[in-house]
Amino acid sequence: MTPGLFILLLVAVFVVFLVAKGVRIVQQSEAMVIERFGKYRTTLVAGFNIIIPVFDKPREIISRLTRDLPDGNKYIQFMKKERIDLRESVFDFPKQNVITKDNVMTEINALLYFQVMDPVKAMYEIENLPMAIEKLTQTTLRNVIGEMDLDECLTSRDTINGKLRAILDEASHKWGVKVNRVELQDINPPRDIREAMEKQMRAERDKRAQIIDAEGSKRAAVLQAEGIQQAQITTAEGQKQGQILEAEGDAQSRIRRAQGEAEAIRLVTDAIKGANADPANYLIAMKYLETLEAMTSGKDNKVVYIPFEATGVLSSLGGIKDMLAGTQVKN
Repeated sequence: MTPGLFILLLVAVFVVFLVAKGVRIVQQSEAMVIERFGKYRTTLVAGFNIIIPVFDKPREIISRLTRDLPDGNKYIQFMKKERIDLRESVFDFPKQNVITKDNVMTEINALLYFQVMDPVKAMYEIENLPMAIEKLTQTTLRNVIGEMDLDECLTSRDTINGKLRAILDEASHKWGVKVNRVELQDINPPRDIREAMEKQMRAERDKRAQIIDAEGSKRAAVLQAEGIQQAQITTAEGQKQGQILEAEGDAQSRIRRAQGEAEAIRLVTDAIKGANADPANYLIAMKYLETLEAMTSGKDNKVVYIPFEATGVLSSLGGIKDMLAGTQVKN
């Protein structure tokens, strides 16, 4: 190989090296921090970018990588990368022991969702961003849980999540990171505490069942008494209405009979007056005859009683005969 060809080959290799080092293609939702002689120069965004090799160099950032082992455990590895992921990331923290306000040791693990908003701050404001977020989350979780009782921790997950998110978001704002949400996965009290809680829960359920049963029996008794009372009231109202209707019917019947008797008496009186006779004798005689008929109409009557004023009755009968005869002659 001639010296000229060798030099040309070196120049071509150098050019390829410069192109390879000078051309940077950044993917969507990624960023790259570029330094020139150790000083921040620019941030490369998604797309085709050109830098000056040797003078410009990407700054590496520490990232956190979680891997699942065959035995079910998780392996956490920290590694350096030139590219900063701007997408929302999730950290699954291992279980840790925290002490509640009532001195109960509890295992809690959490999920943290965060997103890098400012790559420059994430690069220069903190040395190990994933480690800082993890430790901040653990200490904040201990502080929040330490202010609450165990029962409150078990029933107030939304409150705990809100407090954690607010505190972490405020603390990580300096690092160019936004904490979107924090979720508690498991809260595991000790075994003896869980057994006591189960016994308490069963006792509370039995108590509620007895209370509901007693309230149902009480309600049934009240409804039964109200039904009996309503039935009695309805029966009394029916009897009252029946008596009222019966009394009104009897009154109407008596009025009709009285009107009939009055009409009959008027007709008889008119007829007797036309025969120039005394209507009183006729009426008295008819009452005597009705009384005699009632006295002798019994089945076992053996003796017939004649009223003391029988002569008056006979004279009344004679008067009726004369009245009728006079009426026929007149007609």
